[in-house]
Amino acid sequence: MRVNRVAAQDATMFWLSARTRNDLFLLYSFADEGVPTAVLRALIETRSAEIADLRVRLRAVRGDLDYPAWAPCDFRDDQFVEHHLPRPDWPHLLDAVGELLDTSVDAEVRPWRVHVFRAVEGAPAPGVESEPATVVLLQMSHALVDGRRASAVARALFALPGVGAEAVMAESDSDADSSRDSVFGQARALGNRAVGFLRGVGSSEPVDAVVGLMATPVQVAQTVTRGVRAYRAQRELARLTAAGAVPAPPSGFTPTPLNRSAAEGISRHAVRVIVSDGADMRRAGRTVTVLALTAVSVALAEYLALRGESVDRLGAQVPMAVPAGADVRNNYRGLGVDLHVDEPDLSRRADRIADELAERRIRAGHPLLGAQERVTAVTPARVLRRDTESYPLDTPDSIAGHTVVSSVHRGAADLHFGGPVRFTGGFPAIGSVMHLTHGIHGLGDTVTISVHADPAVLPDIDVYTELLRVALNRVSAIEPR
Repeated sequence: MRVNRVAAQDATMFWLSARTRNDLFLLYSFADEGVPTAVLRALIETRSAEIADLRVRLRAVRGDLDYPAWAPCDFRDDQFVEHHLPRPDWPHLLDAVGELLDTSVDAEVRPWRVHVFRAVEGAPAPGVESEPATVVLLQMSHALVDGRRASAVARALFALPGVGAEAVMAESDSDADSSRDSVFGQARALGNRAVGFLRGVGSSEPVDAVVGLMATPVQVAQTVTRGVRAYRAQRELARLTAAGAVPAPPSGFTPTPLNRSAAEGISRHAVRVIVSDGADMRRAGRTVTVLALTAVSVALAEYLALRGESVDRLGAQVPMAVPAGADVRNNYRGLGVDLHVDEPDLSRRADRIADELAERRIRAGHPLLGAQERVTAVTPARVLRRDTESYPLDTPDSIAGHTVVSSVHRGAADLHFGGPVRFTGGFPAIGSVMHLTHGIHGLGDTVTISVHADPAVLPDIDVYTELLRVALNRVSAIEPR
């Protein structure tokens, strides 16, 4: 990976981080075999130096005349933080994780940090609950990675001794075109003589500003041209939808009390983790994602009923990975999926969820849907930042889902950090609309369901987690498709 200016999607994530918590948090539990913490710190420093994504920080451009750039940097001591719990047990670990979820890294200083907890007792792991664990929380800026790329970085960071980090990351980067968009190439051709003098001065800041200024007229023209194409694409997509050639877009959902809060912002962050045997979540004919969505549909409906809320429809927003674009680190789209709570038979409900998820993926993957993203890609930085900072964060009358269910398989259980890995989890961000999210993460023979909630909206997270645990058992017993 070479150092370059961030893509529009990634810059949006960076600017949003000033308004809401949107860092990624990846949890890994390893057997604690007593390796000194100093050795683990040195391991992180050494391994991170081999991973290009972990050797950069953001450098802003004065006046937002261009998008921020990734600049090279070295590891800092404060990127490895060992935390000491009041009691080194699993409940106190979860409390500490909740507190860390209310923090953000400053991508202009360093866009990632490792939090380490040693000798944690009672960490869930089938057959070895009595053995202490080293629990690691890898925190990364969303401008740096999306969920899929974050998992690749973690695999490189915690790979077995002798496994090269670059080899681990190669697969993640293989389908990304490293060429710059032509608009910037044109602008640089126009500005080469101007910036040549400034480079001789020795400061990169005026160079970035001049290049951005030169790019602006071309970007404006490109924005208009692509905007016209996007409008035509929208009309063509509507025509294909009406003809039945493309699945119809999902209808929105009415917010529930889980999507509204009397308090301003997020009160606190509460988390819970359910570690399951992967065999129970991999039934013939259905994916882990579908079974998890079915379990969430049961638990969510039952929880709302306990609170006296009657709902006819429930939905989930499911991030879907898309092919990596040129220099783009966030490559996904959110799918609104109906959870079909009106279907009492869980086997049929799972099938209906699977069919709907497939339709949502077909539509989201249609080339015409990417036209608007191509407009955003050439929007001048100052314009996009203004739009990002003014984007409303209040709950609308119609939403894409009542919760988030993010599912990522993180590969084989061949990771090591002072001991072999046991399981992994993750906590999709909560915000002004989504006050309850779920992470579904597979690693080797385990599947972990992580729950992340705002206690002001879901004050009894243990009640909900138990409902979800029971629902997972019910779903794992349904007939194969």
